[in-house]
Amino acid sequence: MDVRKAMLRNEESLSKYATRDEDAIRFEPIEDDMRPNFFRDIDRIIHSLSYTRYIDKTQVFTHWHNDNVSRRIIHVQLVAKIARTIGRALALNEDLIEAIALGHDIGHVPFGHPGEYILDEISMKYLKEHFSHNVESVRELMILEYNGRGTNLTVQVLDGILCHNGEFVQGKYWAKEKTPEDFLHDYFECYKDIEHVKKLIPMTLEGCVVRISDVIGYLGRDIEDAIRLGVLKPEDLPEDAISVLGKTNREIVNTIIVDIIENSIDKPYLMLSDEVFEAIKKLKSFSAEKIYKNANSSEDLEFYKIIFNELFVYYKENIDDPECSINKIYLSSMTKKYLDETSTERKVLDYLAGMTDEYILKEFDKLKKSKEQE
Repeated sequence: MDVRKAMLRNEESLSKYATRDEDAIRFEPIEDDMRPNFFRDIDRIIHSLSYTRYIDKTQVFTHWHNDNVSRRIIHVQLVAKIARTIGRALALNEDLIEAIALGHDIGHVPFGHPGEYILDEISMKYLKEHFSHNVESVRELMILEYNGRGTNLTVQVLDGILCHNGEFVQGKYWAKEKTPEDFLHDYFECYKDIEHVKKLIPMTLEGCVVRISDVIGYLGRDIEDAIRLGVLKPEDLPEDAISVLGKTNREIVNTIIVDIIENSIDKPYLMLSDEVFEAIKKLKSFSAEKIYKNANSSEDLEFYKIIFNELFVYYKENIDDPECSINKIYLSSMTKKYLDETSTERKVLDYLAGMTDEYILKEFDKLKKSKEQE
């Protein structure tokens, strides 16, 4: 048996609803090696620079100084493990699942969702296009990585990343057959219509697994982080939800995973029981009110807005200055195609979106000091 065949032996035991290596579609052909297609995509994602930057990006809490509180990288790893657990039980393609999971939040910006909303406002003001982290994740991997050459991931992985958004929990998840053109239509439509993000349906059942796993990955963990920081007390949790799901992250994760597996084996969809689905909705609603609204003070939110807006204007006005960081750090290494075909405003958005929390704060501090010296 040759090495590639050995790497694909597990396909013999996959469900008839699973995506197989031979189904992989790419926009550009690649030279085959021993690695299966989706396995190869995992490598391309974890070796990307945007994956490296997960390490210093907010999950929920930004300025709370506690090394035990989750950062974005922890959430991504949790989602990948949860999704692979479900995928293994349902005999789905674990390589495809892992690739989607590891890449799904690469487009998250500094300061988490508040930063995303601010960049959406800026994008609408200057480009008349919406900004969403799931769309930016695709843009990072499809266009920006490797100095503007992109990573040439499979359409199935890119689509799973685009459709991953765990903010919109469902009781039933199903896949929708798509062509590469259908995927690109969805991608571009998200820039025009913010509501389109809510309508996205993955093209594979593996993409559906990552979508529900995104919910499972943050639901209990964000609660434990909030309790650790004193934002919540255990007795604050809604009894009607935790009586079904459990009180700890461990219990919540286990309950939902088991429920999905029991209701989805040998089916062309993923299904939650009505009881667990209702409990998830209640706990999500509770978290939105008690955690996410309190994760940042009004002063923090105003500070983030000032940072993004002032840096955007500064980079836009100094985009031709070779000493400006947008040139020295970013544009100087990008391809001529990217430089020629990308608007000034989009270049600045790309640069800001890819920053870590620490880097954007350093850049803003430099800008403030330069203004003070004028």
